[in-house]
Amino acid sequence: MDRYQRVEKPKAETPIDENEIRITSQGRMRSYITYAMTLLQERGSNEIVFKAMGRAINKTVTIVELIKRRIVGLHQNTVIGSTDITDTWEPLEEGLLPLETTRHVSMITITLSKKELNRSSVGYQPPLPAEQVKPLIEFDYDGEGSPNGPRRGRIGRGRSRGRGILCHYGISCYTCCHKISKKN
Repeated sequence: MDRYQRVEKPKAETPIDENEIRITSQGRMRSYITYAMTLLQERGSNEIVFKAMGRAINKTVTIVELIKRRIVGLHQNTVIGSTDITDTWEPLEEGLLPLETTRHVSMITITLSKKELNRSSVGYQPPLPAEQVKPLIEFDYDGEGSPNGPRRGRIGRGRSRGRGILCHYGISCYTCCHKISKKN
């Protein structure tokens, strides 16, 4: 396929409802969860709909399970399906014909609702028992430290460089402002 280039098709402008969240494999889970929680708790939505295709399905199920464990009384209805997506490829060299390939892609639609949904639906799940739901606690970060105590170990991203010597800030002295040299 290195002699071909995929033709980008114009996407159909289908309007998205305010309570509909389309999950992609590139999007951040925290952003989706925050938006969904805002819709349900602050904006007064009684129902939100998550839609995903392909590789984003696993992420969608995880997001929904996390939200169900933060908000009491959410009914769930899950619908699975599939669709065919046709890609058109144009040749980069003369003498080759344009190609069309068809992919069979899985889809999922999960509805979370404060109101009862159709119990006879195949994908219906009742709300979790209240003792399994733990509302998100807001912490006051004005005080010292984080709610989880002092932070130790790696700071930031990348490969671990070892723990080194920990200073009173709880971080490696090789990375803090004190730059303690290693003594034998």
